[in-house]
Amino acid sequence: MVSASRSTPDIEVTAESLQADLSRLELQRRALERELAAVVAHLDTVQRALRALEVVMASPAAGTASGATTEATGEAARRRVTGPAQATPRPRAATERTYGRLTEQIMEYFARVGDADVRARDVAVALGRATDSGSINAVRSTLDRLVATSRVRRSGRGLYRAG
Repeated sequence: MVSASRSTPDIEVTAESLQADLSRLELQRRALERELAAVVAHLDTVQRALRALEVVMASPAAGTASGATTEATGEAARRRVTGPAQATPRPRAATERTYGRLTEQIMEYFARVGDADVRARDVAVALGRATDSGSINAVRSTLDRLVATSRVRRSGRGLYRAG
């Protein structure tokens, strides 16, 4: 009987330890899933940018054009690769197209990550955008508009999930 009463506290301690490990590992799994989603999204962005550059480099005009035309083509390719955050200021109509493109990028991102909770910062990083507060707030505003139109849903404070 004495040995049975001694083993009960040992089992309880072990169960508590395992429960703490389970909680810690679950948090780590979620963090790694978010990081993997960001890497996959960035990989997709880099692949698209490379394809766009290959098209520009392969076009006959790029090899035979004057320096000014090549420079302009290179600037257009840089704008496509770096996105609106690093591009030169544009007129209002072009800015409106940028907002539409951001919405498309966010929806493509949610299609890739599936049923995962993400923060606006995670989305910004995955899309290759700057991580300053302005860029993150632009993503957050777009996410809030998508929540309002039921295309994305809010799953917690600061968390978004595919609708």
